[in-house]
Amino acid sequence: MSGLIRKSFDAPEETRPFVGGTGQLQMVNLDGAPVGRATFQPGWRWSEHVKPIAKTDSCQAAHLAYVVSGRIKVVMDDGEEMEFGPGDLAQMAPGHDAWTLGDEPCVLVDWQGYADYAKP
Repeated sequence: MSGLIRKSFDAPEETRPFVGGTGQLQMVNLDGAPVGRATFQPGWRWSEHVKPIAKTDSCQAAHLAYVVSGRIKVVMDDGEEMEFGPGDLAQMAPGHDAWTLGDEPCVLVDWQGYADYAKP
């Protein structure tokens, strides 16, 4: 095993598109640890564009993410809500909906919740 590993989202090992062309998830694996970069286009909403893939009532992935650009709003099943923007670190428990805010794509890098996200 090498002491150094380099991967790039410019050459992802897997790309998963969202319903309706509203974005995509690009995946790389760092020594068995998946890391994903999601691009959510304006108008993207989990309950409309990933729910048909996940087949759950709300997102059941736990996320530990960094917001690179754009804005996203997350609403938990119990009604708690928060907005995240560039430079924010976000921790989200399972059981939420989310959507982009504004007219700029939202880009997130996630170290925890994308292994099975948007995967049929």
